[in-house]
Amino acid sequence: MTATFKDTFGNVIGLIYNPHFQLKDQPMASDTNFVDFVLEQIRNSGEITAKKMFGEYGIYSDEKLFGLICDNKLFIKPTNSGRKFIENVVEAPPYEGAKPSFLIKDKLEDSEWLSELVRISLNELPAPKMKKKK
Repeated sequence: MTATFKDTFGNVIGLIYNPHFQLKDQPMASDTNFVDFVLEQIRNSGEITAKKMFGEYGIYSDEKLFGLICDNKLFIKPTNSGRKFIENVVEAPPYEGAKPSFLIKDKLEDSEWLSELVRISLNELPAPKMKKKK
């Protein structure tokens, strides 16, 4: 964290640098160990990839975005069939201003359950829109 001090005219009169400073309640970027763990857990769902996006990760199957990993938490896009499969759904936005998604907490270590949720969700989610060529 870097902070500057300015006089009343806007001139910088001081600079403070503290690499260990962190604002409270600021989410941390997800770490690759957690991303690798999630990908290993859902390996039976097909060809799954993670793409880094603004310090967090989008989870894809054949270019179809179906989940996010934000602040070391797994979020799956909501679907009707996914809701029925989960039963006791916990929904939360993956980041401020986002639509709520299924927050997967308790079943992260159940690879079979998690892989089935991903397969069910992928079947219901629409195909990705084709990008227009410029």
